[in-house]
Amino acid sequence: MRARATVEEGGRKGKDRIVVTQIPYQVNKTRLIEQIAGLVNDKKIDGVTDIRDESDRDGIRVVLDLRRDAVPKVILNNLYKHTQMQETFGAIFLAIVNNRPQVLNLKQMIGHFIDHRREVVVRRTAFELARAEERAHILEGLKIALDNLDEMVALIRAAKSPDEARQAMRLRFKLSDAQAHAILDMKLQRLTGLERQKILDEYTETLKQIARLKEILSNDRLVYGVMVEELREIRKNYADARRTEIIGQQGDISVEDMIAEEEMVITVSHAGYVKRNPLTLYRSQRRGGKGKIGMTTREEDFVEHLFVASTHASILIFTTRGRVHWLKVHEIPQIGAAGKGKNIVNFVELTPEEKIAALVATKEFRDDQYVVFCTKSGIIKKTPLSAYGNPRAGGIIATGIDEGDELLSVKLTDGKQEIFMATAQGQSIRFPEEEVRPMGRGARGVIGMRLTKPFAGLAELPEKAREERDVVVEMDSLRTKGGKILTVTEKGYAKRTEVEEYRLQGRGGSGIINCKITDKNGPVVQAMHVDDDHQVMVITAFGKIIRTDVRSISLMGRPTQGVRLIHLEEGDRVVAVERVAEKDIDNGAGPEGPGNGEGAAEVGPVRPIAPVPGDGEAGDA
Repeated sequence: MRARATVEEGGRKGKDRIVVTQIPYQVNKTRLIEQIAGLVNDKKIDGVTDIRDESDRDGIRVVLDLRRDAVPKVILNNLYKHTQMQETFGAIFLAIVNNRPQVLNLKQMIGHFIDHRREVVVRRTAFELARAEERAHILEGLKIALDNLDEMVALIRAAKSPDEARQAMRLRFKLSDAQAHAILDMKLQRLTGLERQKILDEYTETLKQIARLKEILSNDRLVYGVMVEELREIRKNYADARRTEIIGQQGDISVEDMIAEEEMVITVSHAGYVKRNPLTLYRSQRRGGKGKIGMTTREEDFVEHLFVASTHASILIFTTRGRVHWLKVHEIPQIGAAGKGKNIVNFVELTPEEKIAALVATKEFRDDQYVVFCTKSGIIKKTPLSAYGNPRAGGIIATGIDEGDELLSVKLTDGKQEIFMATAQGQSIRFPEEEVRPMGRGARGVIGMRLTKPFAGLAELPEKAREERDVVVEMDSLRTKGGKILTVTEKGYAKRTEVEEYRLQGRGGSGIINCKITDKNGPVVQAMHVDDDHQVMVITAFGKIIRTDVRSISLMGRPTQGVRLIHLEEGDRVVAVERVAEKDIDNGAGPEGPGNGEGAAEVGPVRPIAPVPGDGEAGDA
């Protein structure tokens, strides 16, 4: 049973308030108010500034004033969860059935009640039939007496006693003793014409009643019809307005119901430290700015993944070895912009050789959405999102990975988009997603892009691999027609290029040039599809974050090196780039698009591909 509460908008000083007008049965109002006040004082319920009891003789009215930034629905869910505003009123259906006590469920209780009512109706009808037949018998005798009135009077006058008169009537007119008694007891006034007609009418009606009662007893449908009519009559005479409202089953209140839905920027460092902060924490800056400290990192650590997701979303954590783990966004600690965060090993189990490759956020696991995988060597695969809808503590296999290869990027799509892949040495390819057929979780995939150009800076790959091939640095899905490809390099250079300049090719080709790579701009870190209303968040190895409008980045052709996007300190480098819709930033929401589904957030994992100068360590490829 739940209290009846409404949200009144624009109360005192324009603040919302929750008004409670009814409370559950047997709940004490004063004790309930004290309980709410205690939870507010203990900070277990946040957002309530004042509690007032405005109850009077017209009824209960408890008012809870809220902060301007409070979410009434979240506070109500917390009140239902932690106070007596929602209570379970237990009822034990103990009844005597066939002279034995039994505990019944609701259906059994109703069934036994119906059986009981049927028995009552049948027994009552049989009783009424017996009485009607008795009355008809008497009326039949009176009718005989009236039909033979003169003879009946003469017979009575000739008798010496009442007994002799009864005996004479029984013999002459074949009457029963009861009929003879009734005739002798009849008053003389009944002999008038009017009274005679009344007796005849009553006799006729009694015969009809007998026929009706016999029909009811012989037909169960008529018995149940009587029961229905009687219940309707009871409802008509005694029913009043329902005091409780029956609503659809909502199940238990989940943790998400008690958490305000808000878009969060989630960062994961190379060493595995994860944290979240509100998207509104990061203000927009102009191109070329120095950025804002987004995470405190050690000298050997740097931010490796950055993306935006709702606090109600689930995060799929994909590892370099092709496994997937699950984590709720609200379970990630919210720490200040300069905080380091908490190590991811506190949330999921990773083997020593595993690292986080990509993260995907979604609210639901639908059959019409797909997870598209890409490895560093250019292998691509897609699997229905529903295949990952059953979380397991130790994770499951997400995709097959060849020896020496690693999972690079993961995207959510609707199965009808285009795939764009880019390499560190400036190559790219664009092809229809339909060319990649859906596969099971354990499948390896097919060739998405053939890598031919070597890249000696990839220290983490085996020597033979470094000598023979380039490396894919990003795979993106083209969510809309048109738009631009934003390319960002390690040394802070960026450019936008029309998507139409990347001709549509078949899957498995070596691609075309995307960016001119020089010592000035460095290898490609990210290449993604953007629209003019997007903003980008760029994070560096030293933990600085800059957010800027995509429109401020120059529009250039494919074989160019770009313009400076962010000024880097000596030894710093760009390690992650994430797109954010400008309109969603203004509303405090995250990125959206056909490929993500409702409530899904786009993934922007970018891996540093060369060591920070002077640190003596290779970056994660």
